Amino acid sequence: MNKIIKIVIITVISCSGLFSQSISKSGTTAAQFLKINVGTRAVGMGGAYTAAAQDLTSLYWNPAGISQIYSREAHFNHIDWIMDVNYDYAAFAMGLEEFGTIGAFASVLSVGDMLVRTVEKPEGTGEYFNAGALLVGLSYARNLTENFAIGFNVKYIREHIWNMSATGFALDVGTIYKINILNEFRLGASISNFGTKMRLEGRDVLRIMQVGGPQGNLINTQLELDQYDLPLTFRLGVATDLVKETEHRVTLAVDAIHPNDNSEAINSGIEYAWNDIVFVRGGYKSLFERNGEQGLTFGFGLNYRIIGSVSVQLDYAYEDFGRLKNIQYLTLGVRF
Repeated sequence: MNKIIKIVIITVISCSGLFSQSISKSGTTAAQFLKINVGTRAVGMGGAYTAAAQDLTSLYWNPAGISQIYSREAHFNHIDWIMDVNYDYAAFAMGLEEFGTIGAFASVLSVGDMLVRTVEKPEGTGEYFNAGALLVGLSYARNLTENFAIGFNVKYIREHIWNMSATGFALDVGTIYKINILNEFRLGASISNFGTKMRLEGRDVLRIMQVGGPQGNLINTQLELDQYDLPLTFRLGVATDLVKETEHRVTLAVDAIHPNDNSEAINSGIEYAWNDIVFVRGGYKSLFERNGEQGLTFGFGLNYRIIGSVSVQLDYAYEDFGRLKNIQYLTLGVRF
């Protein structure tokens, strides 16, 4: 156990060094849709979910969280993102006794058709283009001891705009360590989107150049665009149940976020649960983030047992996005 704790501490310190930066790197990474938060419980708690993760949406925040799934779960998450962008996320996981928990997930970002505009035709050429993104992943997590869990995600990432696309692969790693104090104090850490760089390629970068003057030859050429890192994110969080009784539970959580393309921030949140049936949540997201727009969050949920071990979860969350107004989250979950 001591060796495991030492490994986690060394990993945290090493990753913190990798993330150190003296200037802002906003807008320097690809696949920005990977930073769209998933899971209404997590969002309602202000994104403080690294240590509180224990359901299927923890695949986004800390894959070690699905080690707490011993049956089967399916989740469907719809997000009305800013500027009429839609983001849909679906996931499934199941526990396999001594082997651990396996899962799979996919998300799709879609943008409606837009007019193609040029300098010569600023009102549109009559053509339309669209943009979008796709994420597909597999997960595995297990409890190495009664108090320590670890989890992994392997992800395929694709972005496209008009006739060009970029692809990449990434790995997420997460851990959760439980300490039997304060109604089970939990410490979580995760690294998300550690992977390859991405570069747009396709028909739209092809050009025809004339070499040798007006009577010269026409040569097909292809522009080589820059490649960009993925939005690597390190999270460290703590969570504990301030109240843990038969009918009432109050969970408090705090996360420290360190991205490679933005400033550090703090997320904090709280959840009240009555009989694990009705849930009310609140939080504050991206505290201390440089020029951040995100802020207050709140949400509520209902966990209703239909028959036997089959239950349905319905959750809603609201996030204030400053000058960009707000974002609505809706999640439907099934446990069986």
